[in-house]
Amino acid sequence: MKNLLFTLLCTAVLLASCKQNELTPVGGKNKQTNANSDATFRIFDQILFYDGYASTVSEPVPDGVTRVSNSKYVKKLNTTQLKDLGNVLQMKVTIKAACDNYDRIAYAALALVKKNAIYNDAEAKHLEIGRFITPFMNKNKKPEEVPYLFSIDNVAAILKDPSINADYDIYLELSVFGVPYAANKEIAGCAGRNDTFFGTVDLLSSNNSTVKTNPAVDLEPMSFNQNINNYNNTDVTGKTVKSITVNLPVAVKSAKLYLITSNHGANAGGEEYIRRDHFVYFDNTLKLTYKPGGKSCEPYRPANTQGNG
Repeated sequence: MKNLLFTLLCTAVLLASCKQNELTPVGGKNKQTNANSDATFRIFDQILFYDGYASTVSEPVPDGVTRVSNSKYVKKLNTTQLKDLGNVLQMKVTIKAACDNYDRIAYAALALVKKNAIYNDAEAKHLEIGRFITPFMNKNKKPEEVPYLFSIDNVAAILKDPSINADYDIYLELSVFGVPYAANKEIAGCAGRNDTFFGTVDLLSSNNSTVKTNPAVDLEPMSFNQNINNYNNTDVTGKTVKSITVNLPVAVKSAKLYLITSNHGANAGGEEYIRRDHFVYFDNTLKLTYKPGGKSCEPYRPANTQGNG
């Protein structure tokens, strides 16, 4: 029986330390090596995002990159990259300040497209693999960029699966929704501009013989980038609930569910300021209790170069 890999993608912010020297260093611009050693693949190289509410710009994009909107780009992973990936995988996302000085939600995802088909965002299967919040950044102050590091060994299993690769082309998706309106007035050099952030994505891969590799993957996407604000767009304690139903054609013994959540709500008493316990139930049985957001925002203060109180 194949292992079933659940991906529950509605919901904990996976923030890495903002200290650059704690991250795995990235090699040359497009360093590639064989699968028996470390390999680094740069997927996006300082791709520039624009006002998320404005009409899509017509600025040129690098070869192989598709601008889905001002706030989202995709790029297909080629066969060489997929072949050379090992079973240990990290994703490093680096955000550089342009003309948005506020905190914005952003994510990276996989998009699965039918083999050899033209990319169509509405028809693709989207799987979120990392979520983060941008700092309050003044592009004229240092540090002007911040890295986020995600451990995504489970994603390596998807990327390496023969049946998935036979049926789909796999794209990496980066979305950073920003607006420049405040920066237009508050940040020197941003008057009249509509660019918001630069984004860079590197995949850092290696092999580890002690890591168990599944022989096959059955993928069941359950939710993608959904809000859990079904109580009048608030985050009222005890009333913000999301239920997802999945029916399996056969019984499985080793299903894995991957949960990505981030806490929002900026009004008085909102969860951005008051951390709360979250509860995950499976078949009405409590399986997990956690409190997203960490113990403190203080470690990230150096990356916030635009004062926000």
